[in-house]
Amino acid sequence: MKSNNLFSFEVKWKAIVTCDKRYDGKFFYAVKTTGIFCRPSCKSKTPNYENICFFKNAMEALQQGFRPCKRCRPELFIDIYDPQQEVVEKTKFYLEKNYEKKVTLNNLAVKIGVSPYHLSRIFKENLGSTPHKYLENIRIHKAKSLLLNTDHNIMEICFQIGYKNLSSFYKHFKKICGCSPHQFRINNKKVN
Repeated sequence: MKSNNLFSFEVKWKAIVTCDKRYDGKFFYAVKTTGIFCRPSCKSKTPNYENICFFKNAMEALQQGFRPCKRCRPELFIDIYDPQQEVVEKTKFYLEKNYEKKVTLNNLAVKIGVSPYHLSRIFKENLGSTPHKYLENIRIHKAKSLLLNTDHNIMEICFQIGYKNLSSFYKHFKKICGCSPHQFRINNKKVN
């Protein structure tokens, strides 16, 4: 691919219209009528041909008074910004910090700022798992740690990690670990 000084207006225009990620970091474009600048891969509505101007980098666009797009985040000084990855990372972070709370897909989607359908779809595309299964894995991982490193009884651990009843805890634990929490503790407890 040529350097950004050698891209013609037509090549840049085609990159914008097709949202071509290969040009991200090679140039940025701004829309004069909105005062916003974007990456070539931005999925926002295609601007009018006569309303755009180009910049070599994000700093140039900022210095000219353009505001960064909230969708493609061109002010982040990385070549490729993937908004889906940001949603996945925010979701993982939230689940890891709030695993012991009741978390529904609807509530989680509100916290992340996307629709439940969109959240579930992107999460599964990126991690091969639903947010609910990811949460189950976090809880069971915490349970295993508590079983090995504390003397809490199984009921205490069940409630501590966010399960509301023992049968759900046992079912999920056995599905993930292949044995009951009690068997896991007996088989893996460190001998002093």
